[in-house]
Amino acid sequence: MKFNKYIFHSYKASHYKTFLNRILLACMISILLVIILLYNLYYLQITLFQKYNIASQNNYSKLVKIIPNRGFIYDRNNIPLAINQAYYQLIIIPRNMTNIQNTTFILKKILNITININEINNLKKKHRNNDTIPIVLMKNLNEKQIAMFVANKYRLPGVYLQTYMKRLYPFGSLFAHTVGYVTRMSAENNISNIDADYHINNIPFVGKVGIEQYYENILHGKIGYKKNIMNNKGHIIYQNIIQHARNGNDIYLTLDVKLQKYITSLISNYRIAIIISNPQNGDVLALISNPTFNPNLFSHNITQKQFNILKNNPHKPLLNRVTQGIYPPASTVKPYLAIAALTEGIVNPHTIIFDPGWWKIPMQHQLFKDWKRYGHGYINIVHALTESSDVFFYKVAYNMGIDKIFYWMSQFGFGRKTNIDLNNEIPGNLPNKYVETKKKHIQWHIGDTISVGIGQSYWNATPIQINKMLTILINNGVLKKLHILQSLKINNNKCSIQPKPIKIINNINKQFWHLVKQGMYRVAHTRRGTMYIYFRGAKYKIAAKTGTAQVYNLKNKHINNVQRLQNKLSDHKLIIAFAPINNPTVAISIVIENHNNREIILGHLIRKIFDYIFQHHKDFNI
Repeated sequence: MKFNKYIFHSYKASHYKTFLNRILLACMISILLVIILLYNLYYLQITLFQKYNIASQNNYSKLVKIIPNRGFIYDRNNIPLAINQAYYQLIIIPRNMTNIQNTTFILKKILNITININEINNLKKKHRNNDTIPIVLMKNLNEKQIAMFVANKYRLPGVYLQTYMKRLYPFGSLFAHTVGYVTRMSAENNISNIDADYHINNIPFVGKVGIEQYYENILHGKIGYKKNIMNNKGHIIYQNIIQHARNGNDIYLTLDVKLQKYITSLISNYRIAIIISNPQNGDVLALISNPTFNPNLFSHNITQKQFNILKNNPHKPLLNRVTQGIYPPASTVKPYLAIAALTEGIVNPHTIIFDPGWWKIPMQHQLFKDWKRYGHGYINIVHALTESSDVFFYKVAYNMGIDKIFYWMSQFGFGRKTNIDLNNEIPGNLPNKYVETKKKHIQWHIGDTISVGIGQSYWNATPIQINKMLTILINNGVLKKLHILQSLKINNNKCSIQPKPIKIINNINKQFWHLVKQGMYRVAHTRRGTMYIYFRGAKYKIAAKTGTAQVYNLKNKHINNVQRLQNKLSDHKLIIAFAPINNPTVAISIVIENHNNREIILGHLIRKIFDYIFQHHKDFNI
């Protein structure tokens, strides 16, 4: 009995101990689980708080960029040349659409449009990872379509009306080459000196050419940001502006709409480059390159077919002939060569030579003919400029030599860009026997130097360059930099932009400048002047110099009738002119390509331009 009792007590103690061990184990497991739980709570709520807080906020909020309005562009009289116009488009947010087939059916019916359901489905699949991204369904809605959509909006969940801005050029092709245009930004756009947040996903359009491109960093503005708070259906409850967008600055140009419009009405479809500037301050009053194009095509998503038509047009409407067209400057360089020859002592104010209509290099048999068959007789430097004697300048070039010609014409700026505020300017080419020999693998002959003396041979320049040289001559060696930007608006205040004048040609006798200008004056106001018939009776006095740039050499060719040549082989016609003679406020340079008929006469054209300017001179502030 005692034995059984002992066994019982022993069993009871063992069972109790086992029970306690189990309780202890359970407590330890519970404590471990609690620790794990607490750790996970800490990890989730403290360590990963920021991550999940942002994720949770993204479920009901979305950061949206605010695109700034592009700055306007005006002419010198505050007439808008480039503005922004509001357009309307339909967008869909896939998450908010309930029945795509029903929605498209209603849209087809009320807007009278064709919608491809497969395209919408493909777009939804493309954005399936983020079904809150808006998808553009239709652009450029008209007023009737807008009214019909608003009236039926309740039937179209997930479809929204959105405004967007497009660049508009009110004068179309009139300022295409100067103002330029904007296009949708792509990876090929090379943008520098612009805000860090300026990239493809932010600014949809960017200046491509002209002023739009050159002053892109002024015109485009600064991106803003807002946070849209949405409910579980994706509808916006309210918005919170985080950073306001800063619109681009408006800019004002030196160009004059009325003057540009008038000149364009005179030139028809002729291939021509015209630049008119004020030599007193470098303001460009008109810059015309013809043929031209409509820049609105580019801001409204030009089609590949439309672009190919422009690109393959043989008349090259996309080419800015003023800054990118290169032409032999021809006899328009004679005034600058005259200054150089006088300064070098090659000739003096009293030098007289006989011009029989030809000139021959000493000890050689090759003849260089004058444009006037029987020559100009006995002439001095003033008469040589008045009548544009080739023989006089053949002799000047021979005695001066190519090295001195290169030096002096470099002083005037030939062979270099003018650095006007337009991109893609061509520098032209001022011939140098060492450079030409190395570059073209040719041997330089004395005959090449003679041709350079009348602005031919390997010499070519742009019309803007020719105008710059003219303004330097007018100002007796002082450069008034040509520019198109007049002022810009900052905080509703106009800030004027005016480059400082620079003396670039020194130590020239004032008498030499006067002699050359006297010769140019006689071009238009004496009977033997090449422009006399066009300026008889003018109430103002001008100075001018004409030029004919030979494109094709008829030598050794059995073709005597120029009309039989292809148009592209005909000579270019050039003219430089300024007025009034005593206090010049207008400098004009014109180049007409392949002028082989009388559809447009250079003398009549420049006379009409001067008449118009001096009739309306108060409008141009000159």
